[in-house]
Amino acid sequence: MTTNLYLPMDTTALSMGADDVAKALEFQTSVNQQTVNLIRNGSRGMFYLEPLLEVETELGRVAYGPVSINDVESLLAQGMLEGSAEHSLYLGLTEEIPYLAKQQRLTFQRAGIIDPLNIDDYIKHEGFIGLSNALKLSGQDIVDEMKVSGLRGRGGAAFPTGIKWQTVLDAKTTSAEEQKYIVCNADEGDSGTFSDRLIMEADPFSLIEGIIIAGLAVGATQGYIYLRSEYPQAHKILEHAIASAYQGHYLGDNIQGSKQSFDLEVRVGAGAYICGEETSLLESLEGKRGLVRAKPPLPAIEGLFGQPTIVNNVISLATVPIILAKGAQYYQDYGIGRSRGTLPFQLAGNIKQGGLVELAFGTTLADIINDFGAKTYTGKPMKAIQVGGPLGAYLPESQWQTPLDYEAFSAIGVVLGHGGIVVFDNSVSMTAQARFAMEFCVVESCGKCTPCRIGSTRGVEVIDKMITAHEHDEPTEALNELLVDLCDTMIDGSLCAMGGMTPIPVRSVMQHFSDDFITDATFQQVKKLMVKE
Repeated sequence: MTTNLYLPMDTTALSMGADDVAKALEFQTSVNQQTVNLIRNGSRGMFYLEPLLEVETELGRVAYGPVSINDVESLLAQGMLEGSAEHSLYLGLTEEIPYLAKQQRLTFQRAGIIDPLNIDDYIKHEGFIGLSNALKLSGQDIVDEMKVSGLRGRGGAAFPTGIKWQTVLDAKTTSAEEQKYIVCNADEGDSGTFSDRLIMEADPFSLIEGIIIAGLAVGATQGYIYLRSEYPQAHKILEHAIASAYQGHYLGDNIQGSKQSFDLEVRVGAGAYICGEETSLLESLEGKRGLVRAKPPLPAIEGLFGQPTIVNNVISLATVPIILAKGAQYYQDYGIGRSRGTLPFQLAGNIKQGGLVELAFGTTLADIINDFGAKTYTGKPMKAIQVGGPLGAYLPESQWQTPLDYEAFSAIGVVLGHGGIVVFDNSVSMTAQARFAMEFCVVESCGKCTPCRIGSTRGVEVIDKMITAHEHDEPTEALNELLVDLCDTMIDGSLCAMGGMTPIPVRSVMQHFSDDFITDATFQQVKKLMVKE
């Protein structure tokens, strides 16, 4: 009898030695004359358990992890193929692992379950039902469903998806020969974020399906996935999935006999963080330098090649199929207030159990860290949590009970962003973190506007002067006022969110960690970072 084994091939699992484990399994089962079918699936998102090895049994999939090549022989000897609980790496039924069982998976419902390269497996697990329903609707009907669902952009801006689609649907092309476009922003560059990558590596067909539906909604027949160059495995999987979609007549002419057409390509970026900003991305996609465009006009009116364009994040588009498959109201029933549905929160940094957690909006930061993260990896008390990427605020313990939804975060002057959560223990230098925010902007600014280009450089210099002044017991009050004024200028004068948000983490350190800022006992750590002329 052949036993099905599942071993992830996503980037995280590969970095932890999954390919070596696969080779060891193939060798050892051959030696033992055991017949197995090794399926390379995507990760379940429990990265602290990677490589996670699952065996299919009559009761369901049983998990073992984290598995190394040195564990393979003993796992097989102790009955892993029968789902034995004898081995120390035994985790029980995968679906009952608390980290997974407590989630509300909608967008990631197939992640880690299906073979990401097998379109038949995707269809078997309710894939393309949303597309099938969309093919029976008018463009306006599809857009109306998106409005009712309450889906907002998952890339960080949280703009209502249905309204953006309505704008593109209503917009006119410059000539009869021109067309509208769908652009997927897969330039996931925020530190501590990986949900885009995981959906592309674990369930790429959901993204493809969502892009096609977006095209049907607004009358676009061409789409592009703008992928960051640091994701080679995602690129490989996407190209394979797109080829399969063409072969299965889900892409190309006459989609599923509907007389509708849609083409899709992957374009790889060149490592610029600023190209995560939609207008800079469009410039790059057109073959130009990735510089931010002034708005208006909005991309929905004049986007790619000057035509009406939907620019949506990976998670936004990958969520579209479930809305069309189960109805807008089904999705709208999750969440609170104006934050509807779910968001994949990504736990990283100094955290014991890092990984992806998909939950409905409304839970608190403290609950996610305690229920899923198992607190810090070092075992030391937590000091700060940064939410929303490198330009997000550092939250003190007094704000950890804030509900995770867009409006609640906005009310305390911070952003939820892409859902990245980075944890720091009490050994962190908050001075170093404030300096890093400015330094990050120096490196990643496109350079088009002065507040961002020059302001970030001056920001690093001012913080360095404050550190030097502190070392020599000199007053820092004037420099502190200068840093505050500089932050205000960057917020009010920058062309895009790169410069406009850089002061957010700096201000949060000054406001909530004032005892640590500059007077931090660890300022000697920061001094080592200072550039010496």
